[in-house]
Formats: sequence, C-alpha cells, structure tokens
Amino acid sequence: LYNFFSQLPDPAIEDQGKEYIRPILNKYAAVCVRCPGYGTRTNTVVLIDSEGHVTFTERNLVNADVSQWETSTYEFKLHT
Repeated sequence: LYNFFSQLPDPAIEDQGKEYIRPILNKYAAVCVRCPGYGTRTNTVVLIDSEGHVTFTERNLVNADVSQWETSTYEFKLHT
C-alpha cells in the first residue's frame, strides 16, 4: 500500500510561504484537522489489492461532536 500521507505537506507549497506557511500546513495538512472554526468531518480510505478487491471505508463526524463518528465500509471486486 502506497502511503500518500508521507507526501504531505507538499514541498512546493512549503516553498511558497517559507516560515509563514509551515505553521499553517502543520494544522491544515494533517489527516485529521482540528482548528477553531475549521476541521475534518470525513475521512476516506480506499484500499485496492493486486487481485482487484476493493475496501472503501469512510468515517463521518456526527452532529459536529468530535467524539462521535459513524463508520461505513464497503467491499467489492473491480471488473476487468
């Protein structure tokens, strides 16, 4: 499984603002964002193996309560 999150934050974005942008990226480029007035309300992960089996998992915030999440998972096979 390729780790997309190891690519964050994007170095090209960091270069644009230097010292100004780095503190902002640490908050807003995280997998789960928690900031006043802004935050993550859905996380989605899609896993596909070499045989075309797919697992799609999504976690959604319930009623803006950071302690309540609803998780749904779907599994299927890709048609080739």
